[in-house]
Amino acid sequence: MASINLIEAFQDFKEAENIDRPTMMKVVEDVFKTLLRKKYGSDDNFDVIVNAEKGDLEIFRRRTIVEDGAVEDPLAEIAYSDAVKIEPDYEVGEELYETVEILDFGRRAILAAKQTLASRISDLKKNVLVKKYGDRVGDIISAEVYQVWKKEILLLDEEGNELILPKSEQIPQDYFKKGETIRAVVKKVELKNNSPVIILSRTSPSFLAKLLEIEVPEIFDGLIVIKKIVREPGERAKVAVESYDDRIDPVGACVGMKGSRIHGIVRELKNENIDVINYTNNIQLLIQRALTPAKITSMELDNEKHHVNVFLKPDQVSLAIGRKGVNIKLAQELTGLTIDVFRDNEGEPEEYDIDLDEFSDEIETWIIDELKRIGCDTARSVLDLTVDELERRTDLERETIEDVKRIVQEEFEKE
Repeated sequence: MASINLIEAFQDFKEAENIDRPTMMKVVEDVFKTLLRKKYGSDDNFDVIVNAEKGDLEIFRRRTIVEDGAVEDPLAEIAYSDAVKIEPDYEVGEELYETVEILDFGRRAILAAKQTLASRISDLKKNVLVKKYGDRVGDIISAEVYQVWKKEILLLDEEGNELILPKSEQIPQDYFKKGETIRAVVKKVELKNNSPVIILSRTSPSFLAKLLEIEVPEIFDGLIVIKKIVREPGERAKVAVESYDDRIDPVGACVGMKGSRIHGIVRELKNENIDVINYTNNIQLLIQRALTPAKITSMELDNEKHHVNVFLKPDQVSLAIGRKGVNIKLAQELTGLTIDVFRDNEGEPEEYDIDLDEFSDEIETWIIDELKRIGCDTARSVLDLTVDELERRTDLERETIEDVKRIVQEEFEKE
């Protein structure tokens, strides 16, 4: 039996469990039929039989026996006198089957075949991986931490496939050790240097969406739909939900009895605050809900400019802005509007005040904008807050804040 040791190559096939046997046979057959074409010019009269279990193959050559001197196609026909040298019982008109010795191809050709086979197997394994994870983009998977690097974490799935969780896709509070099992969502499948790279994410809104789907049966069943999710990973998230069944309170269903459903998700997301709000097509009502937990007094909506001025009681301003401005940022993303926050002093004695923009000749515009971001749009609103409070809530240096307070204070002292 003519054979070549292909056990290593077949072992590669077995490791890639998703490569089926017919595909495996076809690849091996194609590789060796290429060898036959190079040697004989055609593979029409050859049969390649692969034995995957033993890790070998056999090649048979088929030719029809014709009268001496009647050979027209040497690849398909053999003279009677040559045939009887192989087997004396042959007669004209019969098919002659002859084993082709692999070594006849030459050592270089055999080595090339083995390399080609290994390459084809590698490509098949890549395609299987791309298809497997390409179909699972947006799904949550569990994987084991294999290596922790500065910019990314290497994980292994249950089949030993390598997955990547970049630093940018990790929640800031995430800390993982080798051997730990973590959950993440499949974000995308990329090809780098012709190799598939599966990117996972824990910061994607789809990760939170899938966690909710797991915890809330009504979402899984389609009775409640998630309209939009916006996140500042590890800080805060806002989830707009809508119920297709009037008997179901979508917010209550998502939160669960005494927060039972949402607590597990909050822990998974490293104590990220999750505001679940009832979606509505009434944009003004949606703005009010988006700015939760703050309570709005009134608003001025400009639909054309996608802008809204929101007025709140002084004690609600900081709630609307949120820590590091996260609450208002997420509210803007959720509603698709630019939101400006103002203090509403209606009902209180009028007090002389000056718009902060009036100080633009002494205070740089970006500093004024930063103060406005936390609701300080007038001189008195700046003076009402301590230097420590302003330093905590803005990105301004202490020295800059002290200068601003001095400038606005001097203006009042002139009066």
